[in-house]
Amino acid sequence: MSRISRAGADDRRDRDTEGRARNARPRDGLGRPLPYGADGVERQPEGVVRSPAETVVEAQALLAAGKPFHAHEVFEDAWKSGPADERALWRGLAQLAVGLTHAARGNTTGGARLLRRGAGAAEQWAAESGQNRPYGMDLAELAAWARRLAGVVERDGTAVDAVAWAPRLRGSEPG
Repeated sequence: MSRISRAGADDRRDRDTEGRARNARPRDGLGRPLPYGADGVERQPEGVVRSPAETVVEAQALLAAGKPFHAHEVFEDAWKSGPADERALWRGLAQLAVGLTHAARGNTTGGARLLRRGAGAAEQWAAESGQNRPYGMDLAELAAWARRLAGVVERDGTAVDAVAWAPRLRGSEPG
């Protein structure tokens, strides 16, 4: 895991130990940056390789805790480290989590757009793979949840409660 440090006066970007730009500011539960020194939510480690079952369990726990931004990072790890034939699945699920993140932040346009994009990606992956319930997830139900939430945020034009709207990856649509 990379250590993140504050850069010197001549380079105002935070850098990890390999010199890559990494924002070291603390973040809230929805992934929004907070001022340096503020108490934030512990960040998800990046680049963790998990089994698909571990990915689903960890992402579900983060979603249920109102941390869809963090769940997106778990899905992103699966998308980047998983088998090529599953990358579109995990990318679509990451888009759903980011859509909920934006909807909870009050970005209704971006939230609705990403929720619909993620729903379409999950449905397309299911159609192309012939798998409607990979790792116990009901992709049709997740797509229906995402489209329903997209309609709500567009209609109401306000932020949603990330806990109340957290999807249940293995069934039983909330909201």
